[in-house]
Amino acid sequence: MIDVLQVIFLALLQGLTEFLPISSSAHLVIPSLVLGWGDQGLAFDVAVHVGTLVAVVVYYRADLLRMAYSWFRSVAGAPATADSRMVWYLGLATIPAGLVGVLAGDFIEGNLRTIPVIATTTLIFGLLLGFADRRVAGTVSHRPLGLLMALVIGSAQALAPIPGVSRSGITMTAALLLGMDRQSSAQFSFLLSIPIIASAGLLKVWELGSSQQVVDWFSLGLGALVSGVAAYLCIDVFLRLLDRMGLMPFVYYRIVLAALLYFLWLA
Repeated sequence: MIDVLQVIFLALLQGLTEFLPISSSAHLVIPSLVLGWGDQGLAFDVAVHVGTLVAVVVYYRADLLRMAYSWFRSVAGAPATADSRMVWYLGLATIPAGLVGVLAGDFIEGNLRTIPVIATTTLIFGLLLGFADRRVAGTVSHRPLGLLMALVIGSAQALAPIPGVSRSGITMTAALLLGMDRQSSAQFSFLLSIPIIASAGLLKVWELGSSQQVVDWFSLGLGALVSGVAAYLCIDVFLRLLDRMGLMPFVYYRIVLAALLYFLWLA
């Protein structure tokens, strides 16, 4: 069991870091090291994932409804549109990460969730994000999303289960390197999170159903609510400020975070 303070803190941390390119796993390991907190449990993981999933679905509800309508019409024989093609792009781009999760998830969980690994990936992929952002800042024209680009971005997302990589960070990095602009890169990254978070949540629910863990419904509900509100506000503020500030502040933040993790590891 975890107390209310831990619930709020961890749910806020999950909600804020799920969509920012700064790696949620790198942040969630720090409280256990500094404060001595134990594992929050599988049920709590499910709750905060549900919260972030609801947040992104609610934020993009109009786009998702339009995309679903266009996709069903195209399946029924209507001409394909940008919205109907986006559904196919999202589905195909999800496959690589799904395969990695099924085939290598246990290995990653058992061998790569260490401080030196998280610190190193936080630093390396942060610098790569900075390179991509500097590159797109000097570009006048930008490429629209296509099928091959979606598959490349999805393949990059397959690295996200490695702690410290950051799912949103690696997908935005790939999109920027392929020539997309910041807003389009962020939007595709956030939409791409929906099937990934949903599938991960369903897997955790399945594991939870076969476990004997005692469920604290108040903590779960509070965690889902806090993470959902935090994630929604985070998406909204991030997209509003993205073109104005770019991604370099997150790059600098990742460098500092990596240095802190190395210090904690050595100490």
